[in-house]
Amino acid sequence: SEVISTITAICALAIALITSALLPVDIFLVSFMKYPNGTYKEWAANNETRGQIEDTVLYGYYTLYSIILFCVFLWIPFVYFYYEERDDDNMNKCLQVKNALKYTIGFVIVCVVLLLIGTFVPLQAPPGQNSTQWEKVQYLFEELGSSHGLRALSFSISSLTLIGMLAVITYTAYGMSVLPLNLIKGTRSVVYERLENTEDIDDVEHQIEKLKSKCKDGRPLSSRDRHNLQELEGKLQVLRRRGRHLEIAERNCCTKVGSALRPFKVSLWLEK
Repeated sequence: SEVISTITAICALAIALITSALLPVDIFLVSFMKYPNGTYKEWAANNETRGQIEDTVLYGYYTLYSIILFCVFLWIPFVYFYYEERDDDNMNKCLQVKNALKYTIGFVIVCVVLLLIGTFVPLQAPPGQNSTQWEKVQYLFEELGSSHGLRALSFSISSLTLIGMLAVITYTAYGMSVLPLNLIKGTRSVVYERLENTEDIDDVEHQIEKLKSKCKDGRPLSSRDRHNLQELEGKLQVLRRRGRHLEIAERNCCTKVGSALRPFKVSLWLEK
């Protein structure tokens, strides 16, 4: 767990929860303006006062929706790919940033497409069948200006909500059924896996040193040796990444709980 990754997760969850809390606040403000008989209270009887409150809530929606789009399509992908491209032996920050930005551009393009679809597709056809193409374009921009981009933001957030709802339904149903069984079933000892992974790393490093020793006298490596060297370096990177994951899993409380529930595995097996 990196510090930036932790901060990113905390901030993203906080913004999502604040945005979810804005809707009941909006409903409360509307109901708080009126008496039970439906008439406005004295402080809310002025249209200007109500307009200021509505504008404040609207700007709150704009700000939080924009921050969510920024987190989903720019900040979170950049942080993820930045550490995904990290190499322990070659800590080239510029190369990491370049590769992370290259993959993040794809998410930015998706965001732009969603905003464009939300801006133009839901609009009604312009009045008059004999209007020119320029008048139709002018009508679209006038509608966009009147809505202040709310349709584009709403469509983008609705698309993300739909994807998130499908993901929650799928993974929650699967996780609720598999998690208890995995805790009872248990896994291989993490300590043993780390030891085995360390031995694999030593073996791969030895093979890499053996290949590099062939060119110590200035002779270039053959194409076959260069190909093998690239494969071994990629394998070494994967093994080191797996070692970091195993180190985190060793400190995970779920692993300890699974070890404690391992005797139940024998009971289930005997019942079969």
